[in-house]
Amino acid sequence: MSTPPQPYAAPQQPPATPDWQLAGASYASPIPVRRAHLGDALLSEWTKIRSVRSTMWTLGVMALLMVGIGLASAAVVAAADTVDAGANDVLGLGFFGVLLGTICVITLGVLTIASEYGTGMIRTTMTACSSRSRVLAAKAIVFFALVFTLTTVLAALVGALQVGIVGADSPSGSAWFKATVGVGLFVALLGLLGLAVGTLVRHSAGAITIMIGLVLLPLVLAMFMFAQSLKDVQQALLEYSVPSQLIVLYGDSVAGGSGPTGWDPLWFMLVVTGIALGGAFLSLNSRDV
Repeated sequence: MSTPPQPYAAPQQPPATPDWQLAGASYASPIPVRRAHLGDALLSEWTKIRSVRSTMWTLGVMALLMVGIGLASAAVVAAADTVDAGANDVLGLGFFGVLLGTICVITLGVLTIASEYGTGMIRTTMTACSSRSRVLAAKAIVFFALVFTLTTVLAALVGALQVGIVGADSPSGSAWFKATVGVGLFVALLGLLGLAVGTLVRHSAGAITIMIGLVLLPLVLAMFMFAQSLKDVQQALLEYSVPSQLIVLYGDSVAGGSGPTGWDPLWFMLVVTGIALGGAFLSLNSRDV
């Protein structure tokens, strides 16, 4: 019995050498190459923040709370014949909706960067953009612009509807400006503080818990300080807690008229957020991802 012949195998040809290698020239990409700048990082972060579901959920719930609670408060005041709301006091009816809405903004601020640490996306982000400061600056700018615009528009809309429902005279221009632009800046800075804490902690649940405690705990602690020796501490907590700072922008105070007035809450929040963001930049540049 003879051995069957082996099938013929054609000899393999080596891969063809590109013309530019034969000529000894260096490779030139047909795609135009340019150095990335902050505008590219802003465009990338805008694409991220508008394409994830957390943005739609958090900002959607915030809008629902601001509009729903604001209009419900105005309807209750309009139905009560014994309540005589002044022109500037009508805008203060939107306080409770904005206060609850800040929790949504804080959550979005933390998730803007902490969620990338949870999924590992932060390594891809830092690989695509070598400047970590540029990444954090782009996130902060996009987040601040989005929250400030949405909060200011909603506050103006709710305020106008409240004045119409209650039937009060139109508030003064300064009251309108503080209750719309001032509140928008304050809420956006508070959310930016959440972004800074998220950068420092790098854990979504932990950073959100810290921020909610920072907003609510001082006021809750002050309510249970009955000892005479703690009166000064109680007064300071009442005056400088986040809800007390926010209500000052509506022209009222929860501390009996003492403490910050006018635009003081905005400067206070600006300093605190600036310090936290400075720490976040240092932390991001000094730690590994």
